Amino acid sequence: MPAIITRPSLPILSNALARRLFMDRHGLLQAGKGSGKSEDLLQVIDDLGFVQVDSINTVSRAHHMILAARRPAYREKNLKRLLEKDRHLFEHWTHDASVIPMRFYPHWKLKFARDAERLRSRWRDWRREGFEEKFDAVLRRIEAHGPVTSGDVGEDEERKSGGWWDWHPSKTALEYLWRSGQLAVTGRSGFQKVYDLSERVIPGTFHAPSQPDPEETIDWACNEALNRLGFGTSGEIAAFFDLITPQEAKDWCLRELGAGNLIEVSVECASGHAPRKVFARPDAVDLAAGLEPATSRLRVLSPFDPMLRDRKRAERLFGFHYRIEVFVPEPKRQYGYYVFPVLEADKLIGRIDMKAVRAEDRLNVTGFWPERGIRPSKGRLAKLDRELHRMARFAGVNEVSYHEGWLREPF
Repeated sequence: MPAIITRPSLPILSNALARRLFMDRHGLLQAGKGSGKSEDLLQVIDDLGFVQVDSINTVSRAHHMILAARRPAYREKNLKRLLEKDRHLFEHWTHDASVIPMRFYPHWKLKFARDAERLRSRWRDWRREGFEEKFDAVLRRIEAHGPVTSGDVGEDEERKSGGWWDWHPSKTALEYLWRSGQLAVTGRSGFQKVYDLSERVIPGTFHAPSQPDPEETIDWACNEALNRLGFGTSGEIAAFFDLITPQEAKDWCLRELGAGNLIEVSVECASGHAPRKVFARPDAVDLAAGLEPATSRLRVLSPFDPMLRDRKRAERLFGFHYRIEVFVPEPKRQYGYYVFPVLEADKLIGRIDMKAVRAEDRLNVTGFWPERGIRPSKGRLAKLDRELHRMARFAGVNEVSYHEGWLREPF
């Protein structure tokens, strides 16, 4: 009779502790008390790893809302100074356009090289002609005349409003040169990127021709991602910065597991979701257990908040299904064009549809949908009102206006 092999059970990270650890790593466990500028602001961004940039300005742009959720004292000019004057940040691509600590720049050189080849292959697949010959022309113009926007180049070229396949050749050249590291974003005019030669934007110590070995970048990217996630699958680790492939992250996790630097943990998920096996540091469970409970503060989050970037992970941990309905035809929207998640303590308790109507000096609240099981008590609604008045001040308006029937029933 064959011997029965028993395997030791995995350490368990309860759902409550998993949320606590995840929120701690995303700067939302406690109320932020810093100045929201200079070194304090840089530390917030460093702790997050990056902050996604987005153009929609329903209340305030995503990057500003992300920072204000963690530092109520934050003001928009503080980010501009770090990015455009002090050069402590650079703008480039993670899963989307983001502002990133400048000290990470050397590791983006692997992404530059990989994106250069990937984008060239994409053009070949589209059978587009005339792009590569624009590279030198665009570079020569910037070198001789200084920074440009996409509107400054290709004046005689046909312009369309679609994706890469519809851009005029000079705009595509600009984006390619940026994505491949030859150009950098020196600032924004309105919300248009302003491009300049990388050597004029990136401080010399970071722009040096040498770059980390690919294995060094893989190790860095996995370690830094795991530090900010608290725990994760190899796929989640790879997707965090989107610098490396899922296979590279998987190989790293297995190697570190074998070396005793990682353990496997079973994370309890929200109701309706099965436990999930993840990688974590050996002290992750003890670390989570030692954290203080979340502040009772209520916060309105950006739809692009780092805590919600991975929608599936957020749903597993918080039981909160969320999608942006910007691209959903209006008759088919369940909630609204750009609806903001609402966080209270360690729970996502609902979503709110609101817009800053600056011409009328008010924040217009169209609807608030509490999640099932969340009671809109007087105390909770008072906290929501205080947060909305804070958001109004941040958006530069003075009044909060509630539409009739704004308090909705859960779907």
